[in-house]
Amino acid sequence: MHHNLSLITTIAAALGTGLLFGYIAVRMKLPALVGYLAAGIIIGPATPGFVADTALASQLAEIGVMLMMFGVGLHFSLDDLWAVRKIALPGAILQIVFATALGMGLAVYWGWSIGGGLVFGLALSVASTVVLLRALEERSILDSLNGRIAVGWLVVEDLVTVLVLVLLPALAGPLGGAVPAAAQHGSNASLWTTLAITLGQVAAFIALMLVVGRKLFPWILWQVARTGSRELFTLCVIAAAVGIAYASTHYFGVSFALGAFFAGMVLRESALAHRAAEESLPLRDAFAVLFFVSVGMLFDPAIILQQPVKLLAVVFIIVFGKSIVAFLLVLLLRYPAKSALLISASLAQIGEFSFILAALGLSLGLMPLEGQSLILAGAIISIALNPLVFHTLTPLERLLGLNSKLAARFERTTDPLAMLPMSVPPEQLSGHVVLVGYGRVGRRIADALEAQGIAVVVAEQNRELVDALRQRGIHAVAGNGGETSVLIQAHVARAAMLVIATPDTFEVRAMIETARTLNPHIQTVVRTHSDSDSELLRSERAGEIFMGEQELAKGMSAHVLAQYAQKQQRPH
Repeated sequence: MHHNLSLITTIAAALGTGLLFGYIAVRMKLPALVGYLAAGIIIGPATPGFVADTALASQLAEIGVMLMMFGVGLHFSLDDLWAVRKIALPGAILQIVFATALGMGLAVYWGWSIGGGLVFGLALSVASTVVLLRALEERSILDSLNGRIAVGWLVVEDLVTVLVLVLLPALAGPLGGAVPAAAQHGSNASLWTTLAITLGQVAAFIALMLVVGRKLFPWILWQVARTGSRELFTLCVIAAAVGIAYASTHYFGVSFALGAFFAGMVLRESALAHRAAEESLPLRDAFAVLFFVSVGMLFDPAIILQQPVKLLAVVFIIVFGKSIVAFLLVLLLRYPAKSALLISASLAQIGEFSFILAALGLSLGLMPLEGQSLILAGAIISIALNPLVFHTLTPLERLLGLNSKLAARFERTTDPLAMLPMSVPPEQLSGHVVLVGYGRVGRRIADALEAQGIAVVVAEQNRELVDALRQRGIHAVAGNGGETSVLIQAHVARAAMLVIATPDTFEVRAMIETARTLNPHIQTVVRTHSDSDSELLRSERAGEIFMGEQELAKGMSAHVLAQYAQKQQRPH
């Protein structure tokens, strides 16, 4: 009756061993994904015993990538992507160039061809969006400015990689590889034609999603929600994610991951986006496990013994080379060292696109089989090490904060946006309000203060936003409000109030301590997201504290009571 159970067997083995080794990893104080990778090695073809279907596991992992990227799109709006374009676009492209040069130089030193070195370097230059999302979500910083910069950076990397994947077959001949049949009659003209077609397909897909998708798919989601069926709603969400991802690849040549990402972005326009994210979360988590297990299945531990020096060099480029380049680029783009550290840690790994590049390079005869093995091994080791890299951020931030000489090297004293202009009237820098954060909450507070003619100075990490505020005539400084220098530039010493509209409790405590040291009589108003944060801040006498859910409940209760009282007073 059952002729082939490989699909069920693969899923059962992957989830079962993933659960076991994930539990062991957590008990050992390691990230669960280390256990998932170990589970993949155990059920993979490189180790004795049971061997799962690698081809099926790879397809299941692809679904996991789709659902993960779909979830990112649900939280990452076009405005978010546009807001970080000035750092994500040049930063990602320059980082790819430098990291590719490092990998290419290493490959040429080993005696590989230029084409093989190019593919090898490109594979080492692009980080895994799935791994990054996992790291940001675990630390609850996905929606922070630095989190949006990191995601935007990797989205640009993905777009560049898609372009490379399309152009590489056309360039295989000149680079010393095997020319595919479709490109055997190619020339310089055909190369430019291929480039034009590729860019046209990507542009057409993005335009279609922005013009049609932003209206059509939220409308469909709303129509399904009106049926009242939770099952249909969940099915609609998953069908949209997988269906759009497949259509993007089949009709436009865009990768599954990017197609799913844009699917999430257009569905975010719906008022039901939050519910869609919640409904798809269990499936996203389950298939994310399958992704990490499938990566582990590709790993051959023998490479560690066969090529230990080459493997160490590869891991060094991935974990340290790329990170150092990214750190310096972020500083050159005049963002704070804290942002540079986070983005550096985010890029200290490689993943799904690296595997695709390696497989294509191998099929085109550009890269030796050894290159694919080194890339896979480097991916496994870098993914396993990535949580440890993130754990080093706090000590490094403290080192920069405690070591004044070291911190001075990263101080953005030449950044004009980090200092208020000399033209600001002195009377507007005394008795004013210092507002930290200009997000959805901070923007409304600033509008209310401006409407009443109250002077305000905004401290905001997003440099583009600070530039836009200054063009509107609003006084603003760029930087993290938790840094003493930023609050000094906002003239907190002479301010009447400090309003903190960011939810980061750790930074809030540092801001209040700095403000009260410089201005003992200043009043503070703080925003929080949880009861525990509120209790902690109240115990430290942090001033007036407002929690979102509590204030919403107060407002709704007051409205209900007022309406009820009016109804009772009306004659029957």
